[in-house]
Amino acid sequence: MKFLRVAAAALMVVGLATLARPAAAQTVDEILSKGSINIGVLVDLPPYGILNDKQEPDGYDIDVAKLLGKYMGVKVNLVQLTSPNRIPFLITNKVDLIVATFGVTPERAKTVLFSIPYSAIENVVFAPKDKKITSLEDLKGLRVGVPRGTVQDVILSSTLGDTVKMSRFDDDPSSYQALITHQVDALAETGLTGDTIFAQNPGAGIERKFILLEQPNGITMRKDQWNLHQWVNTFIYFVKNNGELNAIHEKWFHKPLPNLPTF
Repeated sequence: MKFLRVAAAALMVVGLATLARPAAAQTVDEILSKGSINIGVLVDLPPYGILNDKQEPDGYDIDVAKLLGKYMGVKVNLVQLTSPNRIPFLITNKVDLIVATFGVTPERAKTVLFSIPYSAIENVVFAPKDKKITSLEDLKGLRVGVPRGTVQDVILSSTLGDTVKMSRFDDDPSSYQALITHQVDALAETGLTGDTIFAQNPGAGIERKFILLEQPNGITMRKDQWNLHQWVNTFIYFVKNNGELNAIHEKWFHKPLPNLPTF
């Protein structure tokens, strides 16, 4: 009886240890065996991610995600994300990878793996026409809005610190509305989307002030998904060279794919 009690206790310890151990990284073979891949996407950042007339995810990133699934030969399940929850959804295994306009930075690379870039996005500082803003220095003392957890947030926080009054919003529409309604003095956002939104609101009198960063974006995986990472890099390399990635870019942006850095 004593032996059985000891054995049962040992099995319980092993079971608890198994539960406590983080989930194993998903490999290409595991995804193929499952027959599907869960890909996180944004739907509030046109034309990278939108909801179409059928209220389905659509846009540049969504087309790239679908193309990835086609080449892998599995069904693509699209999981809608917000900018702040991209990393939490990834590291808690709610998605297998994300195609969500995620800028490559050294800080983020401490937590996740980035593929070689598949897109680039211009980050711009917008403000009312009557405000003289031409550089980061001119933002000191102002209320500046950013989508929470974005590259814009990181750059302004690290370079300006307490000299700028940061207002962080949980999604892009809230960020744009904050500038239109004068909750903030300036806004660091994506150039293409900002140009469109402020052109639709001419009465707000808002214009581009300066380019904050030309941001390369990577498909993003967990830190231990090296096998999947290698496959994704190969996929991006291939569709860049055969013209399929450029065709998607032409479809959504009406111009060729920009020169993308590699690493």
